Order: sequence, then C-alpha cells, then structure tokens
Amino acid sequence: MRIGIVTATYLPSRNGVATSTALFARGLRDRGHDVRIFAPRHPLMPPAENGVYRLNTSFAGARALGAPPDYPVMLAPGPLLTGRLPLRDLDVLHTMHPFLAGQLALKWARLSGSPVVYTAHTQYDEYLHYAPVPPRLGRAIIRPHISAFARRVQAVLAPGQAMVDMLREYSYAGPVQVFPNPVDLAAFRDVDGIDVRAQYHIPRDAPLVVSLGRLAPEKNLDVLLHAYGVARASRPELRLLVIGDGPSRAALQASAPEGVTFSGPLPYARIPAALAAADVFLTASTSEVLPMSMIEALAAGVPLIAARSPAALDLVQEGVNGTVRDATAIALADGLLTALHPATLPAWQAQARASASPYDLGTRAAALEAVYQGVVDRLPRRPAVR
Repeated sequence: MRIGIVTATYLPSRNGVATSTALFARGLRDRGHDVRIFAPRHPLMPPAENGVYRLNTSFAGARALGAPPDYPVMLAPGPLLTGRLPLRDLDVLHTMHPFLAGQLALKWARLSGSPVVYTAHTQYDEYLHYAPVPPRLGRAIIRPHISAFARRVQAVLAPGQAMVDMLREYSYAGPVQVFPNPVDLAAFRDVDGIDVRAQYHIPRDAPLVVSLGRLAPEKNLDVLLHAYGVARASRPELRLLVIGDGPSRAALQASAPEGVTFSGPLPYARIPAALAAADVFLTASTSEVLPMSMIEALAAGVPLIAARSPAALDLVQEGVNGTVRDATAIALADGLLTALHPATLPAWQAQARASASPYDLGTRAAALEAVYQGVVDRLPRRPAVR
C-alpha cells in the first residue's frame, strides 16, 4: 500500500507521538509498504530523510500556544508546495491530530480518493493551561471540534481506554478501536545499565527508581519527588534518576530531595540502557493515555509503580508486573517499598518483560496494516480530484 501519515510532530522532536509514528513507519516499510510522512520542519532534522516531506512551521506560534521548544507548529502548505507533494496516488491517509494535520489529511484524501484513519493520542483537556484562552472556553472549542473530526474519518483508533473515555465525553459515539503504540523490543534485549549508572555516579548495588517523560505541571512531578522522599526515609540508599526536560525542570531540581539525579533529555537510542539501569519505574501522572515510556520500562524488565489512571490500569497487572496506587505521595511510596522488597522484585521484573510482548513493533505494524486494509476494502474508491 501507499500510506500517507500526516503528523504535527516528528523526529527529532522527543515525544510519544513522534517516536511511535517513526516506529510504525519503520514497521510498515519492513512489511513492504510505501510510507510517506508529512511533518513540520525542525531545526535539527537531518539534511536528507527518505520518505519524509517537511512542511513549513512557526516557532512564534509554538511559543504563543505554550508548545514545547522542540514542537514547532505546522503551517498549512500553499498550492505550490501541495502540488509538489506525492499525494494523488495514496491508498490511505493516517493522522494523529484533529487540528491542522487532520484537516490536511481530509483535504488530501479528496485528492487521492482514499480513506482517513485517525489516532486520538492526546487528552487535550489536560493541556489547556498552556493555551492563551480560559480553560472553559478552550473546552467549549476543542470538544465539539474533535467529535466532529472523528465523525468524518473512516476509522478511529485510541492507544488506550483513557482516549476512548475522552472521545465519549466529547460526544463521539462512533466505533473506536483500542490500538496500543509499538515498542521495538529487540532494542531492549541484552542491554544493561552499568554504563548509565557509572555516568550518573549511581552505585551498582543502590536500588534505583527511574522516571521518564516531559517535566511539566500535568505530570504531577512534585508528588513523585515527595513519594521518593518518603520511601527514601525507609531506604536511605535509594536513588532516583529523572530523565527528560520541560518547563518544570528548574523548580523540580531546586526542590528535589537528596539522591535525585536529573539527566535532562536523552537520545532515544540511550533509553533502553537508561531504563535497564533501574530497578523500578515510577509515575505520578494521571493524564497519560498509554505512554510509551511505561511500555518501554516493561520491555526493559522494569516494573511499574503508577498513580491510578486509565493508562496505568491498562498496563499494570496488579502484583504481577507492578502496582497501581492512589496519586498521593504516601500511597506511591508504599508501592515503591513493596516493589523493591527482595521477595517481590525479581518476580515482578521477569513478568514486566513478558507483559511487554503484545506491544512488539512487528505485531503492532501487522495490526495497523490490517486496519488500513479494512478501511480501503470498505470504502468505495472514489475518483481522485484532478
């Protein structure tokens, strides 16, 4: 198939949508498909990218919307650029966003007569504090827009139950397929974290907790640090490695208890080793959909201690590959100490790795191929607009 993926964020941006899009593209290409990615320009993008078509962006627009520094806002291409893009022979279009990228997917579908698949990745209500409008107004604008967009496409996917619930809350009543993101499990095999521990001066025998993700208010990181501090009172040798960057980093570093190391952002190639260095993974966020960081932790054999959320309930098998606790410091600290107990940790680590197998890239790429084939087969092929 000739597949067009229209995304508002792509590598080298560091976020789950960019990473999962790149992985899916690789998995689909390995299965013999022609995958074309239409994504915003990025100042650190490679000089040549096979199958990637870059669109103009606005960094001023990104700052106005409170977007991360490496998340430039895509601009609508004019007719000259659109005319140079390989659009008219596409069999299917897939978008991760209901706004400009999604509107482009719908517009370009008319050129090729192809169906559109939409993956709902983001709980936008959780990010309205970044928008330059009051949250109530933001919700009044966003919710009907997303619902209307979902009704215009031929298939709606959601990485986890949290997104299904969001779409229902937004009054979308159509079919939604739960469709988890992929992880390249091969990258997590035979990896150890010895060099990572040495790099950050963490003793080999010290119990290590890891947190991975954007350092932002919606991630509940003050509770995470407090939970670590409570657990450390019982286990003074405990260490915490915080991987990532974001607007909250400076404040978190200033208030962090002893034993916390902030690594900053790491290249994706270093993530398997960084996770393998840890004994357990801790998240206090309740805004996650089905975060790749949690799936990656499982792939590295690292059990999850997670605040109660739909994403945590999707991924954590209680007492098998981790534990779900209330989003309080005391509850999460108790979960940490339970996980780190010598009678618990080895079994949870083994089960963590086993529980990641359904998310393997090859399995997920084959499932996405089946979704595409299904919408292509169901939709009568319309003549492309000439």
